[in-house]
This record gives sequence, C-alpha cells and structure tokens, in this order.
Amino acid sequence: MPYSQKLTIDTPEQISLEYEIAGPGSRFMALFVDLVIQVIAAILLIIVLLIAGFSFVGRSSWALAVYVLAAFLFQWGYFTIFEIVWKGQTPGKRQAGIRVINETGREASVYESVARNLLRAVDSLPGVYALGAVVMFVSPQQKRLGDYVAGTVVIHDRKPDDDAIFFNTNDEVADGINYAALTPNDLQLIETFLQRRLDIEYDIREKTAAKLADHFRMKCEASTTSCKDNENFLELLVRGYRRGARFHSR
Repeated sequence: MPYSQKLTIDTPEQISLEYEIAGPGSRFMALFVDLVIQVIAAILLIIVLLIAGFSFVGRSSWALAVYVLAAFLFQWGYFTIFEIVWKGQTPGKRQAGIRVINETGREASVYESVARNLLRAVDSLPGVYALGAVVMFVSPQQKRLGDYVAGTVVIHDRKPDDDAIFFNTNDEVADGINYAALTPNDLQLIETFLQRRLDIEYDIREKTAAKLADHFRMKCEASTTSCKDNENFLELLVRGYRRGARFHSR
C-alpha cells in the first residue's frame, strides 16, 4: 500500500476532509524513537530503585513486583498521556510528523487514547509488535488492533511552519456573529479546511467552503452583512473565536 494513500472523512457537518494516511515506515520510525526514550527511562528507574534500597537481592519478589507494575504503567501511560496532552502525538510521532485522530477527523478523545494504547499489549504479541504489524499491513487504513477498537487512524501531520493559516481578510472581528455558538471541535474543522484549501481542487474547495459557511452562518446566527465570501467568513470565525469573542455581538 503506498504511503501517500489518502483518507477522505465525511464530518458530521457533511463536509469531506482529506488526510494522508501514515504508512508503516513513519509509524515504526515513531515507535523506535519512543522505545528508545522508554528504555532510557527504564534504566534510570532501575538505578533509582536500587539507590532507594529495592535490591533484587533478598527482596527479589517485592522489587520485581514494583518494577513490573511501574514498567506497565510507564509503557501504557507514556503513550496515553503524551497523546492526550500533545493532541495525538508522542515524542516519536512528533519527530516522524504523524498524529492520531479519530475516524470523524476530530482530535482523539481521552477515551480513544486510553483504549488504543491498552491494546498495545495485544498488538505487541508475540513480540516486537508482530501482530500489530501484520494487521496494519492488511488494513486499508493502516490500522493496528488498537486503532480498530478505539476508532482512530494515524495521519501525516503538517510541519509546525505549515500550520499557520494564510488569511485573506483583514485582522478584524466582524459584528453580527454569535461566536459563543462555536465549539473547539468546530474551530478544528474550520482550521483544517483553511490549512488545506490550497491543496484541494478548486471546484471541491469552493463547494466545501460553501457547505461550511452555510452550516456555521446558521449555527452562529450570522447576519447576511457580516461577510458574503465563504472563505473570508470562515476566517472571521477563526479570528473571533481565537480572540475569545464568545458572546453575542449583535
């Protein structure tokens, strides 16, 4: 399966967004970086335990139990906590330029991050993520078992210097728009389109902008005079939300 395979997601707002699926190469690169970090942390943990007196000599059962529990919590918690705090990324994923999202194109939730990472214990059987690799190679969306259970997919992420939106509008917030109606998920949807619009065919870009604009004009009770150009209207929504203009400005 080519690494440049595209994934088209229809959002609940009936808007189609296109993502590039992360292939095995980038995912294993990310995993390698994360495992190196974990190995270093595990070595430091052993040193700390030995210094603290948890010697494997004389107290082997107690020390081993403590270490096994700590290793499990670290293995599971490392991926889960980073993906929650860094919005779908671990240090390895950030290095490889990939990110976890859910199947609707939204940011992966806490539940989804927990679920997909709990299944790592199964994906790693019988060793070195063998089962997960087999499932990933035969999956149309490059998913491992954890992704199927959690309803997530791993995509290529834009580099930080590509994340900024190029605005066509002036640096202003328009009146006649109820910014309070917007949610973080709404903002993510709008920003995703604005970031990717130059990569979309013109006809599809125009239709998508119209669908988004019509949906959010109704949701935000926007007056017809606020902005007639669809993409400019979406830019105004982003500006208003970012500035905390979450109130009825009508």
